[in-house]
Amino acid sequence: MLSFEQKLRNYAEIAVKIGIGLKPGQRLLVLSPVDTAPLARLVVEEAYKAGARLVDVLWSDDAVQLSRFEHSTIDNFDEVSTVNMNIQMEYAKNGDPILSIRATDPSLLKHQDPEKVSKYNLAFSKSRKPYLELVQVNAFSWTLISAPIQSWAASVFPDAPAEEQQDKLWDAIFAATRSDLENGLEAWQEHIKALAHRSATLNSKNYTALHFKSAATDLTVGLPEGHYWESAQNPNRNGDLFCANIPTEEVFTLPHRERVDGTVRSTKPLTYMGQLMDGFEITFKDGKVVDFKAEQGEETLRKLVSTDEGAARLGEVALVPTSSPINRSGIFFYNTLYDENAVCHIALGSAYRHNMHGGVDLTTEEFKARGGNESIIHVDFMIGSDDMDVDGILPDGTREAVMRQGEFVI
Repeated sequence: MLSFEQKLRNYAEIAVKIGIGLKPGQRLLVLSPVDTAPLARLVVEEAYKAGARLVDVLWSDDAVQLSRFEHSTIDNFDEVSTVNMNIQMEYAKNGDPILSIRATDPSLLKHQDPEKVSKYNLAFSKSRKPYLELVQVNAFSWTLISAPIQSWAASVFPDAPAEEQQDKLWDAIFAATRSDLENGLEAWQEHIKALAHRSATLNSKNYTALHFKSAATDLTVGLPEGHYWESAQNPNRNGDLFCANIPTEEVFTLPHRERVDGTVRSTKPLTYMGQLMDGFEITFKDGKVVDFKAEQGEETLRKLVSTDEGAARLGEVALVPTSSPINRSGIFFYNTLYDENAVCHIALGSAYRHNMHGGVDLTTEEFKARGGNESIIHVDFMIGSDDMDVDGILPDGTREAVMRQGEFVI
């Protein structure tokens, strides 16, 4: 039985060695909320122990963010600060790794003026576009991890005593990231191999489309010629291996932007920029959203899909079995990093160029002509369930079972 301090150090070591795959002599940028400083400091320590020549930390604070929404006027929300983004762009352009600790109150902006939220989201997405373009071609190694803060933990475990909520969320995070194991690094290597085998199997099939069918969903997702399935670990532009998400349970590729048809229903809530959407249903025709409705957050969904032309199309399709550890935990994390690794999901918005053979070398026009999608957003939402069947459609038009009742059968 490991102590909390041992698990936390394991987590930091996994983030540095498995997530970033840090090499001696590299610089590292760590992005962290002020509330997760203990983890950030351990990440810095592990990075220096691994041979980093310099580690910078950029801090953020929910309270500072909320203060702007509560006290600034709406005409100020077309602008976002470029200070942090300029530093991130410096690292990204230089090919230096960036590790982000994501931890925020999922309902931070719940009671704020929706017009302020909409204007801010658009301005933020536009400011982030050059950075996202580098992410989409794996120009540098990047990793996302999370750590509990009280407001987030309270959302995940509302019925637990307040003094126990963060401890319970830490336990869930340690379990999902294998940080509670003495041999966590070795366990991660085995997990990476298993996912790589699954993506290799899918690549050997060369499907032209996937058909998702459940009681609530009937959706056909076309796949472009030259699509490529990826999993946990991938190379950056220099060939260095990194794992973008800790945890990760998915294999994923890009859909054809003009060949998605049918209706899909979300199976878990989605938090986006401090807003919650739940029970939503989206209908696609020829790749584009033509109708939608939501039990909660319909206006947020409307603004999301109208962000730009590509926001109403898909940029990712990912397969995750319902037996994934995160789904088995029965916990809804209100955090896409975790929730997307519970079950199958798709993403509105931009596609990753590296999911298409030769995609990183294409112009935007060439990428779109081959079926890739472009947008200033990339937002995942969950569609998998215990009654979900997935068929792969082969080039000759025949179909074969990929998943049955939420589990892989290939």
